[in-house]
Amino acid sequence: MSDEPSQVIRPTKKQQELLTFIDGFIQEHGYSPSYREIMAGCRYNSVATVALHVGNLIKRGHLEKRDNSARSLEVVTKVSAKPLAINAIKASEEKWLIDLIEAKFKNIEDFAKPPKKDLDGLYVLVGALRVLGIDGAAQGFLPKLAILKDKLKNEYES
Repeated sequence: MSDEPSQVIRPTKKQQELLTFIDGFIQEHGYSPSYREIMAGCRYNSVATVALHVGNLIKRGHLEKRDNSARSLEVVTKVSAKPLAINAIKASEEKWLIDLIEAKFKNIEDFAKPPKKDLDGLYVLVGALRVLGIDGAAQGFLPKLAILKDKLKNEYES
């Protein structure tokens, strides 16, 4: 069985930052950075964290390591200087979306027995926040979703 991934998975934001750092370092110095240089350049707390991220990037097909020698990392997928802004939204749009979701939560909370489809709609909206890269807000809504789900479950059982 081959170690090569069957399909390249798009890097996460943190992985993209790491790839950008490694690619820039190689372009500037002509050789790849050491794990300690990556640790300092990406502000990681330990070399083990670097090793973990590098290992994941190798598994995902974004990095290659030649013959286990030092400074042998190579970026497989070209890292653009400016990441693609497919899902980029403005701060005002982000605030509007979060306010909209807050209002929908309030509407559902005000109902004695809100329809299940309204709760499903909230799950979709919170998921959309994740897709748009607004993970902090999505995480903030998860506890409210859990409380609402329990409340609705109890109301429909009684």
